Amino acid sequence: VQLQASGGGLVQAGDSLSLSCAASGRAGSRAAMGWFRQAPGKEREFVGRITWSTGSTYYADSVKGRFTISRDGAKNTVYLQMNSLKPEDTARYYCAASRSITAWHGSEYDYWGQGTQVTVSS
Repeated sequence: VQLQASGGGLVQAGDSLSLSCAASGRAGSRAAMGWFRQAPGKEREFVGRITWSTGSTYYADSVKGRFTISRDGAKNTVYLQMNSLKPEDTARYYCAASRSITAWHGSEYDYWGQGTQVTVSS
């Protein structure tokens, strides 16, 4: 499975930004697609996930109501729509693939993209 994340950039607080993650490889190895982020000096944080088959989503409390994950099966692409961005959302964002549809911890994800930087200025 290969994952390619894109769409990061520099935005101002309150702005929106959309990230994409193009996936290839065995569908069974990516039953769920997750988004994680890691800021300098901080541990990696789970952002949310989506189940490929049903589109079911699950979010961390820190982003619930502001971030939305969706997928396009025809394009094998998962999206992370981020609204009302805050400076504390600044981090490198990673997409990852898991065989488990309930995966939320990084250790449950087998494949990782290279990440894309999101910087939110105040």
